[in-house]
Amino acid sequence: MAPTPDARTHLFEASIELPLDIAEVFAFFAAAENLERITPPELGFRIQSPLPIEIKKDMHINYRLSLFGLPFTWSSLISHWDPPHSFVDEQVKGPYALWHHTHAFHTTPAGTLIADRVLYRLPLWPLGQLALPVVKLQLRRIFSYRQQAIGRLLLDKDQKHAV
Repeated sequence: MAPTPDARTHLFEASIELPLDIAEVFAFFAAAENLERITPPELGFRIQSPLPIEIKKDMHINYRLSLFGLPFTWSSLISHWDPPHSFVDEQVKGPYALWHHTHAFHTTPAGTLIADRVLYRLPLWPLGQLALPVVKLQLRRIFSYRQQAIGRLLLDKDQKHAV
């Protein structure tokens, strides 16, 4: 169950709608290696778990990345898996005191709406709150890049099949 936003827990939301079938969009997200393709290159994001990964409930996935030049590891647990509608990854080890990321997929008249909902807490409460403006800016930038990359990768792929 997702935590509730409070003084320590922050909410970030983003969405994008694509003119594609929900099954196709979900399949893209179900391929863990695509996460590297939709993460800004300057983060140096690399999956450490052996590939290919068959994502399912209770699976752990390990990554390496860097932020502001500082390398760190991140371990996620897939705590919810409901293809093709939603899944949740939760940070087990990483830079946040809490990271609970819900990926939801909704069929719309125009295709599929991809909705990201992230509940997060910064470490070292209350001092960690000093970094909140920078973290919010960074999350907006990362998810903006991610949305552009998702659209480019899925729509370009779709157009190549149409030719």
